[in-house]
Amino acid sequence: MNRSPADIPLITDRLSALGEMVRLRILRILEREELTVGEVAKVFQMPQSTISRHLKVLADGGWLVRRSEGTAAHYRLVLDELPEVSRTLWITVRDQLGGPRGQGNTPELVDDLQRLAVVLAERREDSQAFFGRVAGQWDDVRASLFGSRFTALALLRLLPREWTVADLGCGTGNVAELLAPVVKRVIAVDRSEAMLEAARQRLASADNKNVRLVSSSLEKLSLADGSVDAALSFLVLHHVEKPKEGIREMFRITRPGGHMMLVDMTAHDREDYRRTMGHRWLGFDEPTIRSMTQGAGWRDVRYETLPPDADGRGPGLFVCTAHKPE
Repeated sequence: MNRSPADIPLITDRLSALGEMVRLRILRILEREELTVGEVAKVFQMPQSTISRHLKVLADGGWLVRRSEGTAAHYRLVLDELPEVSRTLWITVRDQLGGPRGQGNTPELVDDLQRLAVVLAERREDSQAFFGRVAGQWDDVRASLFGSRFTALALLRLLPREWTVADLGCGTGNVAELLAPVVKRVIAVDRSEAMLEAARQRLASADNKNVRLVSSSLEKLSLADGSVDAALSFLVLHHVEKPKEGIREMFRITRPGGHMMLVDMTAHDREDYRRTMGHRWLGFDEPTIRSMTQGAGWRDVRYETLPPDADGRGPGLFVCTAHKPE
């Protein structure tokens, strides 16, 4: 916390704040750990009112940084933020007390560190108790603090960075945009020029310079044999006239040992989707997907339905993964 020259206490005020041994002991502890008033009181076995008075003198003297969190005040001695003359003075005093990591040269200094260890252990237990109290609401607490996207974005980092990934039926580029920061290359394929233009605008930033847009149908991909490490298709297969051929093409363009992922709708009876959204297929059941993927040569086929989203109004979804034999 930077202060203006007018806010920096005089050296005489700083020296005055060090006039009691208990304040030196407090500074020694607070250089090691940031503590609340209550925690400092436990370490020194003194009333909080007494500790508050000492902390105020030290803070007013420019020795401590104060941080508020809710109703609690946290204090810390930050050596690098002290003026040079104060830093030199404190290092001299601290060394006489036993150094930055020493136990101390008197029994009370040794006891301070032992009680600090107890207080920190209690803090960890309190943290565990907090999570026990809020476990039922933790997802909401976490989302309010960090949002809802970080889990998926972090998990994407599990992908090998050297991979080339084909995003087949890329649409507006939302999958390609997620993949671009974590793999070597993304080939985004779509047969609709309007979709490719939307993807081009979405992926225009320099962060996505490893994305190549390709105009092609899924049944006859204009990509070389074995040219990608993984082939992905998200909510595309139900638009494909010959889905079996599309899955065969995914197999062809994937290198031996590579992987595929299909995400699409489970079988449903919403006939109006054919008319309103141009769907050729009303989803796919597990036997159909297994037959098409295994028939194309894929192995270790896994078909799993995805948990429904409370905000989703469409049919259920499945994810199918498999790999190409070496």
